[in-house]
Amino acid sequence: MSWDPLPSTFEKARRREAYGRFARIVTGVHDRGLLPFDEVKDRLRFFEQTYIGIRPIPIKAIVGTAGRSNDFDRNFLPLRSELRERWTRVERTFPETFPPIVVYKVADSYFVVDGHHRVAISKQRKVDFIDAEVTELRTRYELPPGADIGEIIFREQEHLFMSESGLDRARPEAKVDFSQPTGFVELLELVQLHGFRQMMERGEVLSLEEIAADWYDSVYLPTIEEMRAERLADAFPRATEGDLFLRIWQRRRSILAGRDGVSLEETVRAMSGEEGGRFGVKARKAAKRLTSRPEDAAPARPGGSLPEEVPSKVDGHDEDA
Repeated sequence: MSWDPLPSTFEKARRREAYGRFARIVTGVHDRGLLPFDEVKDRLRFFEQTYIGIRPIPIKAIVGTAGRSNDFDRNFLPLRSELRERWTRVERTFPETFPPIVVYKVADSYFVVDGHHRVAISKQRKVDFIDAEVTELRTRYELPPGADIGEIIFREQEHLFMSESGLDRARPEAKVDFSQPTGFVELLELVQLHGFRQMMERGEVLSLEEIAADWYDSVYLPTIEEMRAERLADAFPRATEGDLFLRIWQRRRSILAGRDGVSLEETVRAMSGEEGGRFGVKARKAAKRLTSRPEDAAPARPGGSLPEEVPSKVDGHDEDA
């Protein structure tokens, strides 16, 4: 029997993947997996690419793959035992250092085109950097580090809202945020409704940019300013300003069912008064409890209710794919 001076790390990697899979089953935590490059490419709509050349990149920043999402998990642990032969061959061919892998760079994240096994083995060897031939792809909005498909969908909806409403051109500094991507879809409908009403009132056709600017300046910003003045966010600590804007709009619509001429600012003040009244009751009860025990007296902290609610593939043979 021959002695192998360099035992393969494949079995250790497979055990780690099995332990991780079992832990996810027990805890109910979803496995995010490697980001599929094709889906990211379709959603982010790349508009420019630049060949960077060969340079060392941080392995921890490699988050996705061009075509091998069924072979490796997010940590580049092997998902199939059939990968053992290729893994072992690559490991023995390059016992110390690897030739450069091929990657796409999107913001601060990397997607492997060629060299998946080299990345996987490097992670088992606890290597921090690996040489890579880098092509950078640019998009019109950022991909946060460590993003998953949910985050990418969120950014896609944000981009679509800004583009289709005309707000990115009329007010490029504008920032509207939501806790859920569906908020952008609802808000786009409101901007479009605003534009229809403006054109009916003026009797003329308005550009998307004119509509977006008027909506942002005369509807959105005044409402946000009133929300801040009334400290409405204190009542809804988990809601973004975009969430609250939609909530106010929905509340105003319910109020208008019984009366006319209610502004969004008035709706903000009405909601603030209602929530403030609820907090007032809680604060008084807390103060009464505390003052009955002077040694524990401390300022009461109000609680809060929650809201309802590309480029083509790089040419070449993938030696270890």
